[in-house]
Amino acid sequence: MFLVKALRQAFAAVARRPMPDQSFLTQLLKCDPNSVSFTPAGQPEFTSPDTLSLLKTAAHHLCEQHHTVVFPTETVYGLGAVATNAEASAKIFSTKGRPPDNPLIVHVSSSTMLESLLPPDYAFSKAYRALMKHFWPGPLTLLFPRNPDVIPTIITAGQPSVAIRMPSHPVARALIAVANAPLAAPSANTSGKPSPTKAEHVLKDLNGKVPIIIDGGPCGVGLESTVVDGLHADGNIRILRPGGITVEQIESVLKEEFLEEESIPRVLVHRRDYQDEKMEAAPTTPGMKYTHYSPSVPVTLLATVSSSPAGQSSQSMSAYLSRLSFASAIPPRIGVLAPSDSQVWSLLDQIKGAEWHRYLMGPVAEPSLSAQRLFDGLLSLEAEGVDFILVEEIAETHEGLAVMNRVRKAAGSTEWLHY
Repeated sequence: MFLVKALRQAFAAVARRPMPDQSFLTQLLKCDPNSVSFTPAGQPEFTSPDTLSLLKTAAHHLCEQHHTVVFPTETVYGLGAVATNAEASAKIFSTKGRPPDNPLIVHVSSSTMLESLLPPDYAFSKAYRALMKHFWPGPLTLLFPRNPDVIPTIITAGQPSVAIRMPSHPVARALIAVANAPLAAPSANTSGKPSPTKAEHVLKDLNGKVPIIIDGGPCGVGLESTVVDGLHADGNIRILRPGGITVEQIESVLKEEFLEEESIPRVLVHRRDYQDEKMEAAPTTPGMKYTHYSPSVPVTLLATVSSSPAGQSSQSMSAYLSRLSFASAIPPRIGVLAPSDSQVWSLLDQIKGAEWHRYLMGPVAEPSLSAQRLFDGLLSLEAEGVDFILVEEIAETHEGLAVMNRVRKAAGSTEWLHY
């Protein structure tokens, strides 16, 4: 409680400083990712003068005016501010309505920039070197010791570690390089809402709250990065938040990089393989403490894969949907997100009395497509004016682990069903 109180006081002190008018005529500016490439040293090269000019304009807003700017990443769209500037970073919290004890992830464009943020005596572990070799740039965030001389307290919510990643989206990485500054960037949405995977998602939510939204096309991964904590003395890798890099991929890389006679670090998933109540109360990374990913209408998880709790039997999917469709005198508008090869679609054709709005998540065998489409599905169904949304469960393997992590946080209720 003392830490939370201290953080709120520090945040309020920053917020009381005179700031320019935060109402903007938001510009939606298209940027061509294919026009950007990188040298081995991580410096961007441009074939489009317009793209370079746009990024210079965005960098000016970030570095000179200390504004927030929205930019695309391979995971979701991010709301960025210069991470080494406490006043600029405070605007992320005020723009999103984000609690001050919810840490931010810092984004870098090169290994040189990463090293400039870390304590001078820090040495990378073999596991971290392996993960960065295989997954950076990419949707993997690593926890590092915080250098208090460089990283403001507001970024880490008072924690001794800082979460850092190097995005693989050309526009994101180029913007950081052009600005020559690390960018703190959570998802570019009002706190608690589904993360945006298209520029139009951001415009609908944050129009007038940011000066620039850089449109770099749809996000390829569609879910936030995997967050890894490898700072424990046992050398094991703890996944605090599943995301774009899967548990299976991390395990495979560690097995490949460690010699037979070496002890391969174990990969432990928070809440699946271990609990940490202290960290949950004062999280070291985003997405662990607060309600997330919820549209403005209720979401119900249809659990068709996992077993029902002890003493509770599952019910027929057909019977459940039939009751929903006749629950009111006015036919309800019901949004359904499910795998494209789910049995639910044939049932909907048979059940009358409701207006069904469908969003196909891709085949069961391709959880990466479900990851890519989840947030767009929630936001699209919300925009169609449905009364509530049903999301069918998928297996928690590969990208499915991250998908279900987000769905369980978005859902207000769960129904255990069978076909």
